[in-house]
Amino acid sequence: MTKPLVAIVGRPNVGKSTLFNRLIGHPLAIVSNVPGTTRDRVTATIPWRDQSMILVDTGGIDVFQTSDLWGKVRAQVDMALEEADAIIFLVDVVDGITPGDIEIAQSLRQREKPMMLAVNKVDNPKRELDTMDFYALGIGDPLPISAYHNLGIRDLLDQLDSLLANPSEEDEDDGDLKLAIVGRPNVGKSMLLNTILGHERTIVSDIPGTTRDAIDIAFSFGDKHVTLIDTAGVRRRGHIEVGIEKYSVMRAMRAIDRSNVCLLVIDAAEGITNQDTHIAGQVMDTYKGVAVVVNKWDLVKGEIDKEHMANEVRRKLKFIPYAPICFTSALEGMGVKNVMETALNVYQQGATIVPRGALERTLLSAVGDHMPPSRGGKPIKIYRIYQKSHNPPTFVIFVNDPRLIHFSYERYLENKLRSAFGFAGNPLHLIFSTKGKG
Repeated sequence: MTKPLVAIVGRPNVGKSTLFNRLIGHPLAIVSNVPGTTRDRVTATIPWRDQSMILVDTGGIDVFQTSDLWGKVRAQVDMALEEADAIIFLVDVVDGITPGDIEIAQSLRQREKPMMLAVNKVDNPKRELDTMDFYALGIGDPLPISAYHNLGIRDLLDQLDSLLANPSEEDEDDGDLKLAIVGRPNVGKSMLLNTILGHERTIVSDIPGTTRDAIDIAFSFGDKHVTLIDTAGVRRRGHIEVGIEKYSVMRAMRAIDRSNVCLLVIDAAEGITNQDTHIAGQVMDTYKGVAVVVNKWDLVKGEIDKEHMANEVRRKLKFIPYAPICFTSALEGMGVKNVMETALNVYQQGATIVPRGALERTLLSAVGDHMPPSRGGKPIKIYRIYQKSHNPPTFVIFVNDPRLIHFSYERYLENKLRSAFGFAGNPLHLIFSTKGKG
């Protein structure tokens, strides 16, 4: 199912990042909490109903103090509106209604988007009374909250739940590889896409995507049907203003969400950057298969050997050690066939269904080799395991108390499963449960 995307918009310094952090930290939590992941991102996948939603914080976008300040704010809001399923418009009760708020409200009223108006920093009766002034924005009933003090957050979540429609089921698995090419700007995504499509491939059709402004490209690789999910900037060219560029992560998140394998493209000459680690973390958080594509290898070939570069990639992307690494020159067509073969292998590995008996034997052997350490004087008992689903490979492990499982022991069990059954390029989703033990 397609995850709904919720954007927090508003002018600078109204508390967008504080609200974002509140929503992902309490009462909600980030789905993945793996050490080594860079967390200073503007997106997070958080639980919602029986699945999850993508929350986007627009607070990290630079707004320069220039004469066209409000034009930049308007452009940011327009981009958020284009992608989001619901909008949280955040204003500041202390500042009152400002020209920036009016500009944003005008943009919001022109679009048919589910939205709510949240008035932040409301932490006393006088400020709660001042909330009524924001009816003048014409957005609807203003909801008083204090993100910092955790006031009104439950009401905000209840209202958000009523705004969001049921998640789309149009992306159900049809057995085809759904491949997203993701990465920061100017790493060669467009060239890689064109080389994939133009080199011994037959394009079946260009189909407008179900997600706004995305393009799904169906083609054949050998006897395998592949749907390539075109991300923002892959085939469209044009200047993107500094400060607006960070919004491209919203479209990347859409593509990641709808794919089952991602090609994370990096620039061989520049190496791994912070933005690369951010995108890799987003792929990991959504439990997607992944291969790292070191592109523009022709520019550094002879200066850096592949082993050195591979070690650097593994060091900086240590939270996805399972990702295979491919070296390409999209410009010269070098390594592109290997990229597609690797992507198909990642998809096939993620589709592996392990027999119950083999799983039980592997778990028994792992526990026998290394018993889980007790925590707080309470012993940990591990009963049995079964595979719940595939793509991503998901396993339920029955224990006496899931809270006792330390992260390091979870990684130990994951490594044992990988050693026994492979799953190259795929995250393993381990769920510890007390139900059904015995």
